[in-house]
Amino acid sequence: MNIEELDLAGRRAPVKAKGAAARRRGGRVREDFVLETVYWDAGTARLLPRLLKGRTRGPVFVTHRKPGPGKVVSPRDVCPDTGFARLSYGQARALLDGHTAVHGPGTGWDLHEYRHSSLTHLGEAGASLLMLMAKSRHKKPENVRRYFKPSPEAIAGVTSLLAPGNSRR
Repeated sequence: MNIEELDLAGRRAPVKAKGAAARRRGGRVREDFVLETVYWDAGTARLLPRLLKGRTRGPVFVTHRKPGPGKVVSPRDVCPDTGFARLSYGQARALLDGHTAVHGPGTGWDLHEYRHSSLTHLGEAGASLLMLMAKSRHKKPENVRRYFKPSPEAIAGVTSLLAPGNSRR
């Protein structure tokens, strides 16, 4: 994702759909893919300026240094203002693990778990299955269901709806 693609006022940005890879057809690479929109809330909107640090173009997520002399990097993957390289998935995974690990490296969150924990939080807040599917961009309900793991507190709250004298019954 590049800074130029962010709609900061609308708090959204277009991204390639899940599984959108360039396909080969007749020996040629086909670059057409579906664009979907991701949205963010006010908290993220407040943090984005700190992440961008005044940059107005180039990759949104960058490393903290320039690529080494032997590293071949596409011009699209380098910030034109700072020269810093685009943050790779592996680097993002290592950073998240490093900042969330409790019992040493490899014990923190991974990006996939982090993404799907939001489905659990949204489900506990009452979001419908259709909304969870739209948010996560899953096509099949069974794929979303396996990530929705209600907490013991949420289950206790639902159970309390059956209590005698409950006004919501």
